[in-house]
Amino acid sequence: MPKDTAVVDDATAPQTPRGALSTPRLAWLIGPALVAGVAYLDPGNVASNMTAGAQYGYLLVWVVVVGNVMAWLIQYLSAKLGIVTGESLPEVLGRRIRRRWPRRAYWLQAELVAMATDIAEVIGGAVALYLLFGIPLVWGGVITGLVSIALLLVQSRRGPRPFENVVIGLMAIITVGFVAGVFVGPPDAAGIASGLVPRFEDTGSVLLAASILGATIMPHAIYAHSALARDRFAPRADRGRAAGARRDTAELERLRGVGTLRLLRATRWDVSIAMVVAGTVNLCILLLAAANLAGVPGTDSLEGAYAALDAGLGPVVATLFAVGLLASGLASTSVGAYAGAEIMHGLLRVRIPLLARRLVTLLPALAILAIGFDPTLALVLSQVVLSFGIPFALVPLVVLTAQRRTLGGYRNRAWTTAAGVAASVFLITLNGVLLWLVFTGA
Repeated sequence: MPKDTAVVDDATAPQTPRGALSTPRLAWLIGPALVAGVAYLDPGNVASNMTAGAQYGYLLVWVVVVGNVMAWLIQYLSAKLGIVTGESLPEVLGRRIRRRWPRRAYWLQAELVAMATDIAEVIGGAVALYLLFGIPLVWGGVITGLVSIALLLVQSRRGPRPFENVVIGLMAIITVGFVAGVFVGPPDAAGIASGLVPRFEDTGSVLLAASILGATIMPHAIYAHSALARDRFAPRADRGRAAGARRDTAELERLRGVGTLRLLRATRWDVSIAMVVAGTVNLCILLLAAANLAGVPGTDSLEGAYAALDAGLGPVVATLFAVGLLASGLASTSVGAYAGAEIMHGLLRVRIPLLARRLVTLLPALAILAIGFDPTLALVLSQVVLSFGIPFALVPLVVLTAQRRTLGGYRNRAWTTAAGVAASVFLITLNGVLLWLVFTGA
C-alpha cells in the first residue's frame, strides 16, 4: 500500500474518532476513483495509443508509463481535496477567484476542455456502433448521447453508488475488450524494454506523446474526481446543498461518522486500483498495435485498426475491441458530462437542466460526424486540446492541496508538492515544445 502522503505530521492532523475506525469496511469506501478512472479509458486514449503503436511501434511505451504514474498522484490529490474540504475543485476555485471576469474566463477554458472531452467520447461510441452494427456515425453519436443521459439520471436520482456500479461494470467490459488481443498476438519483450527509454523520433511522435498525456491526465477527470469524492462521502445534511455552503473538516468528520484519515487511506487504495487497471489497459492498447499493426496499411484510423485486427487476429478479437470501444464511449461520456455540470455549478454557481446541457455539449461532436471529418484524427486532436487544459486544472490543485488554510493538517508533505510541481513543469514544457515544433515546421 502506498505510503501516506496526505498528512504533514500525524500529530498535527485532526484525530479520527475511535468509533469510526471499525466501520464502514474498506471495500465500501472504494468507488469514486474507479469512476473517475474511466476518463483514462475513453476513446481518445484508444485512438492515441493505437495510433502511437501502429506508427511508432514501441517508441512511446515510456509516455504511457510516466503518464500513469503522474495520474496516480494527481487523482489522489483531487480526491483528497474533495474529502477534506467537502467541496470540489471548481467550488473551491469559484470561491477563491472573487472577480467575476477572471472567474468566467477560467470557466470558459474549463468548459472548452469538457467539450473537447465530449467530442472524443461521443465520436468513439459512434465509431463503435458503426463497426458493430453498421449504424451511421451521426445516429451513433445521438445514441451515445442518449445513453449518457440515462446514466446521468441514475446518478442524479439514485445517488452515487448505483452510478458507480454501472460505470465499474462498463469498465470491466472495457478491460476485457482491449486486453484480450494481447494474449492472442503477444508483444515482443525486447521491444517493450526499448520503449521504456524516454526519447522522441520526430514532430509526429511529440504530437502523439502530448495526445497520450492529454488522454491519460485529463483535466475533466481532475475536476470530476474531487466532486465524486465529495458526493460519495457527503453527510446526508449536505446533499443537494447550494454552492458556497461550507463545513469545516472536523464537522464533516463528525457528521460522516468516518475518520478523514480512514477515508484517505481507502482513497489511496481506490486510486491505486483504478490506475493499475487504466494503465494496464492503455499499455495493452499500444502494445497490441505495436505488435500487430505496425507497418500495416490503413491502421491510422479506428476503422482500419478494426479491419486489421479482424484480418490478423480473427473476428473475435476485433469484435471484443469494438465492444470495448463502445463501453468506453458510453461510460466516459457520462463522467465527462458530470464533470461539465460540476464545472458550471462550482465556478458560476448556476445549474441548467441536465437535458439542455447535454444537448448543447453534444452539438460539436455531432457536427464533426455530420461533415465527414476523420473521426480518428478528431479524437487525437481532441486529446491535444485536453493536454493544453491540464495546467489550468493541475497547477491550482497542487497549490490548494499544499496550503494549510485549505487542508489544514492534511496538506501535502513537501515532497508530494515537489512531485506535483515536477509533473506540472513536465506537462507544460511538453506542450511548449509541441507548439514550437508545429509553428516552426521543424
